[in-house]
Amino acid sequence: MITLKLATSLDGRIATAAGQSHWITGEKAREAVHRLRAEHDAVLIGAETALADNPELTVRTPGYNGPQPARVVLDSRQRLRPESKLVQTARDIPTFVVSTTEPDAALLGFGVRVLQVRAVGEDRPELKTVVQTLSQEGLNDLFVEGGGQVAASFLRCGLVDRIEWFRAPMVIGGEGRPAVGALGIAGLSDAPHFRRTEVREVGDDLWERYERI
Repeated sequence: MITLKLATSLDGRIATAAGQSHWITGEKAREAVHRLRAEHDAVLIGAETALADNPELTVRTPGYNGPQPARVVLDSRQRLRPESKLVQTARDIPTFVVSTTEPDAALLGFGVRVLQVRAVGEDRPELKTVVQTLSQEGLNDLFVEGGGQVAASFLRCGLVDRIEWFRAPMVIGGEGRPAVGALGIAGLSDAPHFRRTEVREVGDDLWERYERI
């Protein structure tokens, strides 16, 4: 089961043109995201998000004492920095880098698990192989948090089962960074289709839930 999480402005932007994104959605929406993380085996992001945001990708809900989900970074060239929060805590929380190159000894030395998979296109990991490889590691329920190119890749490959979309009451405009990158869709019939299952307010934001048709 693969869930795509989006936290955007009303017009589907995840950051300004300059990259500012903290925080588009409010505190209650972020609390909901932490609860969703706890329901999955792993949280997955792309290398660009890892480098730009230096996230922890942990469940930090007050009173939560359950297991932390594994962290997965799609990082073809293993650019994840040794000083990053993900690498520094890899011995405490399972942390995987999915690469198309031989494992980097420096990352391995910090306890990061490097999974080498075959490449497609611009030396990107082939996503269906990625999903199969993660499943072999016991990571079957994935929570995909971004960025835009990663979201587009999962949608383009037909791998997204659910969408958890948090929408803030602001408009950033066309120069902002889109939540979903290019899909290369020529006709509406080719677009991924989803069914809305729930809409609720979380603070000032809107939480929309979708399932693949």
